[in-house]
Amino acid sequence: MKATEEMIAEAIRQETSKVEETAGTQEEPEEQGQMLREPTAEIGDRIPSKYTKYQLEESGTIEKITYPTRDYFGDGGEITKSANVYLPCGYSADKKYNVLYLMHGIGGDENEWGMNTVSSRVKLIMDNLIYHGDIEPFIVVTPNGRSSRQYGAKDSDYNSFYVFGQELRNDLIPYIETSYSTYGDQTEAGYDPASVREHRAMAGLSMGGMQTINIGLGECVDLFGYFGAFSAAPTSNTAAKTAELLADCPYEIYYFYNICGTDDKIAYASASAAAKTLPDVCDKFEDGRNFMWQELPGGHDFNIWYLGFYNFAQIAFQ
Repeated sequence: MKATEEMIAEAIRQETSKVEETAGTQEEPEEQGQMLREPTAEIGDRIPSKYTKYQLEESGTIEKITYPTRDYFGDGGEITKSANVYLPCGYSADKKYNVLYLMHGIGGDENEWGMNTVSSRVKLIMDNLIYHGDIEPFIVVTPNGRSSRQYGAKDSDYNSFYVFGQELRNDLIPYIETSYSTYGDQTEAGYDPASVREHRAMAGLSMGGMQTINIGLGECVDLFGYFGAFSAAPTSNTAAKTAELLADCPYEIYYFYNICGTDDKIAYASASAAAKTLPDVCDKFEDGRNFMWQELPGGHDFNIWYLGFYNFAQIAFQ
């Protein structure tokens, strides 16, 4: 990794850690004075209140899992890591499900999205989107995006997020697809991960948005068809770099959704450079068909990130 990237990563780690560690303490939108609207045919700029209320009639479940992987940032030795998995109400082994891999920020871990509590906002949004018939049920996985033996030590190994693509490809996706009923049945003879990329999505906030661009689009486009970047961190590839990486790519990009607050002093400039002009420099993206850049007043916080998740959940797998 270049020295300049190390400096940027350290800067955003310091600036975002306090913001992102408050993930489990977010207030309801009504209490924050947000203007709430009923959903329209277009992507919303606020989450309607009915999607953040407890859905007792049809509630999904959250499981904590552990899976074997390796210290890709270090000696390559075997390690065990944790992740959280949302299963929609009525999950059945007799049905196949799409899967979203949802990444955290540089100051967080697998629990940053709140997927370790029954009051998880992600769970509430998913339960209600499914209940109201807005989306087909799908699985959400929130892993720890650091591929290191010391993945829990935020201050000592944060650069290990650059090599998460190896863990994603070699260990996490295979574990999910052998443990749950997905479209990627790794037990089938001749299984090809690329054959089910339309049934996988990758998205994330801040550092996780950067990983979605650098790793999802940059390294694992053969595995994923849908991508979402919420306030992507400053270490993201530029639009020109992404265009270069995808120049000879044989795979279709089904959708790439971006959101960022215009008051975001950490990510707005870099996220814009990474994604806003992609349709102009790369023929893989067409604004309004498989690409969206959404900006609205807001900072580097969960008001933007939960909205990004709410919007992306309605885009993925459509």
